[in-house]
Amino acid sequence: MDEFNVYMIGVGGQGIGLLSELVTRAVDHAGLKVKGVDTHGLAQRGGIVVSHLRVGNRVYSPMIPLGRADIVVALERNEALRGVKTAAKKGGTLVYYDAEWQPLGVRLGTAEPVGTVDIEKACAQKDVTVYRIHDPCLNNPKMQNIMVLSAIVRYALIPGVDHQTAGRAMADLMGRKMLEENMVLFNLQTQGG
Repeated sequence: MDEFNVYMIGVGGQGIGLLSELVTRAVDHAGLKVKGVDTHGLAQRGGIVVSHLRVGNRVYSPMIPLGRADIVVALERNEALRGVKTAAKKGGTLVYYDAEWQPLGVRLGTAEPVGTVDIEKACAQKDVTVYRIHDPCLNNPKMQNIMVLSAIVRYALIPGVDHQTAGRAMADLMGRKMLEENMVLFNLQTQGG
């Protein structure tokens, strides 16, 4: 494989950094070359967190050029729309968890909230395939990133990220109790739950 670009975006505190590290390690466990870099903008205050991951033998920089992401992975509705508009390539893929952290403009009444219809329209303009992930029964919002990782595995969206490699990555990065709780959800979701 020459190149596969993964653009990940979320809001500080949602776990996009952990999700990025899990995908990076899963790809590495699969024996593929991967480069990555994170950018944080006031992440601890609810700002944007972006991770660039590039997989392949012909990748020389971790930064994905604008409009060249094969897949956009987002943990929030506003950031999903931003990722599709700026990073997704024509014919790419979006997988996002349908949560909403209202940006300041929406809270102040100076901007309209983003709906799923807005995301679908943006994706249609670029011929992007959409996977919307949402479980209203999910008790712990900190596990939304594992819901998205499970969808990546279930639909085989990123080369090298399968049930075995993602499970090994989770074991690398999580303590015992956290691993046990997340593996229950991961196994349930990757089996189509």
